[in-house]
Amino acid sequence: MVQKHRQKHTSPHPLSSRLEDNLASLRAAHKRSDMVIRSFHVPPANQMEYALVYIEGLVDLTPINESLLRPLMTVFSTHDGDSAERFAAIHNCASAAGPAVIVEDMESLWQQIMQGDTVILAEGYPQAVASGTSGGERRSIAEPTTQNVIRGPKEAFTESLRTNTSMISRRLKSPNLRIQNNIIGEQTQTNVSILYLEGIADASVVREIQERLERIQTDGILEGGYIEELIEDAKLSPFPTIFNTERPDVVTAGLLEGQIAIVVDGSPFVLLAPVTFFTFFESSEDYYQRFYIASFLRLLRFGAFFVSLLLPSLYIAVTTYHPEMLPTTLLVSLVAQREGVPLPALIEAFLMEMTFEVLREAGVRMPKAIGPAISIVGALVLGQAAVEAGLISAAMVIIVSFTAISNFVIPSTNLSVTVGLIRFSLMLLGGTLGLYGVMVGLMLLCIHLASLRSFGVPYLMPVAPLIWSNLKDVFIRFPLWSMRTRPDGIVGKNRIRQKKFLKPQPSRPNPEKE
Repeated sequence: MVQKHRQKHTSPHPLSSRLEDNLASLRAAHKRSDMVIRSFHVPPANQMEYALVYIEGLVDLTPINESLLRPLMTVFSTHDGDSAERFAAIHNCASAAGPAVIVEDMESLWQQIMQGDTVILAEGYPQAVASGTSGGERRSIAEPTTQNVIRGPKEAFTESLRTNTSMISRRLKSPNLRIQNNIIGEQTQTNVSILYLEGIADASVVREIQERLERIQTDGILEGGYIEELIEDAKLSPFPTIFNTERPDVVTAGLLEGQIAIVVDGSPFVLLAPVTFFTFFESSEDYYQRFYIASFLRLLRFGAFFVSLLLPSLYIAVTTYHPEMLPTTLLVSLVAQREGVPLPALIEAFLMEMTFEVLREAGVRMPKAIGPAISIVGALVLGQAAVEAGLISAAMVIIVSFTAISNFVIPSTNLSVTVGLIRFSLMLLGGTLGLYGVMVGLMLLCIHLASLRSFGVPYLMPVAPLIWSNLKDVFIRFPLWSMRTRPDGIVGKNRIRQKKFLKPQPSRPNPEKE
């Protein structure tokens, strides 16, 4: 593991050889009630005096008491060696409790303490030893909350960076797995790790991501969304160019495809880059089921995407400007429903869409026990009351409801929210310019998508530019045995995913046994 620290503009403050001076500097610089300083005086002959410093709640007390404190007291009470031998004994005891690091300045010492280490300071030594004793209360591994599947692993990432990287390493035991650690945020000092497979991931993309992370100068990183917004290509585009997931199997599959994972300490979501537009329509369950079932479900998602994006705007445009396109029976039914409705179709649709967005947001923010009930009952009661009052037509309620249901079919929450935003723009174009406005909006949308890049990778690849070999896993999923190569344009040098698959021949009956 490679760890890179931020370069400090100020010169480091070296440690003193006097223990009391170091402890006084710590107390003066960091006035914290949760900082524990345990000082000890070991008799008899060597008069060894040392102190353990750690933050309560960030450490595991068991290795401190069992693997660190007892060996230190035993060694110092019987050790009469010179100064170098005593410091080596401190380092050995610290290594028994966890990974040991020697620090020589006050800034590095405090950084190790905030990482959950226990620092050992001794009288007469201008150095300290930090022992890896991080622990404390953490959330246990649970099921995913936003990316559920029927068939597949049922565990999700947590807020612990090391837990998340271990869940990936448990699935990906390759010696080519690389982990680079960065510390970002002048105040939060957040650990951010980059994971990739050397030889499979494009080395230029890895360097680009690393450089963008190193250019971040901010006070704090509290969640992966900070990193996503600071390093993505199109910062003003509503379309996400970095994929986030809480599933370890999705990250593992992405690493095998040549993507780079970004794990942020304190976030249960891991970022994947580079990605394409079609990545957001894939589900991990597509690869755990038969290929024809996965292909049907993927086509269903694309259909739901277009329904959610275009259905309200097409309804507004046709009923307002192009009623001759509808069959006579349907047109008569719609006219009868709209008789007495005081609002034009555009305002009617906007009110219904905004009402649904308010109900959905209320369902998310309300307590879990009553959130779903409020959203469902609210939609039913408000919809029925609006129709009976003559404010909204029944057809509009059907259109908005089916649009909302189709929006939930999209696996990625980021893309579904983006579709909702663009839907309002297309509704406005359809209500003012008719079908002509809808087509102009779609053309502008396609031009914008074609101009996007995700760390140099075209956003609409493999459709634009067209790469035939990559189309096996876009609109439909081909059988796994037919996808021998990794996606071209993302992967590095190693494009071969699997060797040629030989289908087993059906066994023939043996006449001798009969």
